[in-house]
Amino acid sequence: MADPLFSIRNLSRIFPPAAVGAGEIRAVLGVNLDIFTGECLLIAGSNGSGKTLLMRMIAGLMEQSEGEILFQGRPLIRDAALRRQVGLIFQDADAQILGETVAEDVAFGPKNLGLSKEEIKSRVDRALEATGLSLKGDFPPRRLSGGEKRRLAVAGVLAMGCDTVIMDEPFANLDWPGVVLVLEIIREIKNSGRTLIILTHELEKVLAFADRLIILDRGMIRDEGKPEAVLDRLNPAFGVRDPRRSYVSVGDCTWLLP
Repeated sequence: MADPLFSIRNLSRIFPPAAVGAGEIRAVLGVNLDIFTGECLLIAGSNGSGKTLLMRMIAGLMEQSEGEILFQGRPLIRDAALRRQVGLIFQDADAQILGETVAEDVAFGPKNLGLSKEEIKSRVDRALEATGLSLKGDFPPRRLSGGEKRRLAVAGVLAMGCDTVIMDEPFANLDWPGVVLVLEIIREIKNSGRTLIILTHELEKVLAFADRLIILDRGMIRDEGKPEAVLDRLNPAFGVRDPRRSYVSVGDCTWLLP
């Protein structure tokens, strides 16, 4: 087996009493996890399970209290150049909008990399085409639909050259057309060979794309493995619903039509 892209060992995030007005809270507790290049990893858990905190640490946006995260064999939190290789799509897509137009927003990251104008334009054009936004480069981002805003966030990540994409609750507050727009991007990212980490409790929309499923509960990994095997032994106490009740198999668990 190839060396892992991410190697996570004994990862914990602890909030001291002063921060929460009560006793010490261990929000993520002793997580051990390897993530491999090119895989689509689905991390499922109910609200409050620790998914967002785990995601922020994996993306290098929050320092762990204990343990370590190695990315390409090096500590992620200490290396800004490494962190720029990991792209994060927030649950609230509006929080990532920084430009006055769609094209300006996508160009924001490459500009901060100090690239030439020609390289920035090339990256922006490629990213907009890859996400189906080529015709909306001059649009104000606020005029985009919810699904298009998520596409815009992905375009910004692609323009940065990120080969790892993390999506936190990518279907939150989206209608059916918006979910389909995001699923099309997920399919394209997976087919491109990039590493994709999706944190969600809506398995019925995206499980068909997952190579591996992890169940997170109270900050701990309760189970992991091939999606079908994990669902076969799923404990309802973890707050994750088996979507196969409404579908024929794991491969049918998507809202994206063939």
